[in-house]
Amino acid sequence: MSVKLNGALEDRGAWRAENCSIAMTMEVIGTRSSMLILREALYGTTRFDDFVRRTKGTDAIVSARLKQLTDIGLCEKRPYQEEGKRRRYEYVLTPKGADLMPAVFALMQWGNRYLQSDDGGPLRLVKRGTDIPVVIGPHTESDAQLGIDDLEIAANGNWIEQGHV
Repeated sequence: MSVKLNGALEDRGAWRAENCSIAMTMEVIGTRSSMLILREALYGTTRFDDFVRRTKGTDAIVSARLKQLTDIGLCEKRPYQEEGKRRRYEYVLTPKGADLMPAVFALMQWGNRYLQSDDGGPLRLVKRGTDIPVVIGPHTESDAQLGIDDLEIAANGNWIEQGHV
């Protein structure tokens, strides 16, 4: 089982992987604490203390990760002030951050399938207002579901000719 490499990519020795989008993404958000903060943000968490409590992270780690996620544009820092208290900030997902939803929920579904008991994990993804399960996975723009053997990786545009791949 594997994804097929297409065209010039079939010769693995003829192209470079230093511009790998997967590697670049992992460099930015590849820590456990970042993924848990993204999970919580997708669940609607916005307040610093709630991120700390729900991820079981330390103040220092959560602060550093929220700053990193904000700096790269996955979260937006917004001021709020409760009556009689000092001004504080909440962290809200940006559209760029929300676009990571399939990756976060795919990790949840993989964990439910392979790391939990036979009945799955404690949470499952369903269509809002229904009990219809949602499955994260590869599909075409016309919504045809695909397996790993249905996929191939092709060079994007003229990246090979320009020496980027």
